[in-house]
Amino acid sequence: MKKRSKKTWLCAPLYLWCILFVGLPLVYVAGVSFCTRDATWGITAVFTLENYRMIVDPMYLRVFTESLLLSAVCTVIALLIGYPFAYAMVKATPARQALLMMLVIVPFWTSALIRANGWMLILRANGPINSALKALGVIQRPLKLLYTRGAVMLGYVYTMLPFTILPCYTALARMDFSLVAAARDLGARPLRVFFTITLPLTMGGVMSAVTLTLIPSLGIFFLSDLLGGGKTVLIGNLIQNQLLTARNTPFGAALSVVLLLLTALVMWVQRKMGGETRIL
Repeated sequence: MKKRSKKTWLCAPLYLWCILFVGLPLVYVAGVSFCTRDATWGITAVFTLENYRMIVDPMYLRVFTESLLLSAVCTVIALLIGYPFAYAMVKATPARQALLMMLVIVPFWTSALIRANGWMLILRANGPINSALKALGVIQRPLKLLYTRGAVMLGYVYTMLPFTILPCYTALARMDFSLVAAARDLGARPLRVFFTITLPLTMGGVMSAVTLTLIPSLGIFFLSDLLGGGKTVLIGNLIQNQLLTARNTPFGAALSVVLLLLTALVMWVQRKMGGETRIL
């Protein structure tokens, strides 16, 4: 009983932090979403459901659909790249593992905005890609690489790839590879071994990777502004525009609440499928 009481007191600062900086802001945003927009930049404490009715408008539903589709495609591409990379890391020597791990973590040392601006320099008309292709005689005119949906997808995958690799690496590192060797000794083909042994045993890490990639990608808005030239409007862009440009704080809050509900739904599905939210 004393140990439990001591543990409660030790966790009290964490509980206080969560209540003040997580719980109360969420309650405030949810409350504002049911208020009425003021004539100026502000809100009126008049209860309404109009903010949520507006979300059902086809224009806003299309934004949600495009955002979910882009995030889903980004997650699939990141998995197709990240899972084999994580497998190669596990199979590498300790020295190479440390080097590969450093390459995965290094992007966290710089701001995502700086990295996005770096991609803008690479993809622009007089950037290194177009310059190299022109020097080789492959193209005569610069390719339009920047301000396209492809550039936005590239930025999303690049930004979210570490969040895919790390959970997959953790799951693969904990897996018993003697089962794989036994299956191969019994004559199973490599593809069958992967789908019957390796993938099921690491599914928890895969689901964690999906969650850690899909959820943050739903809220990123600066990548579509920088790499897409503002042509691609996603949920994050819509919330930003409503709060800062249109000055419709209640509607922006309602959009935020719906985004939070989508996030909770993804996490619920992950838990139902047995995923573990573990990175290392």
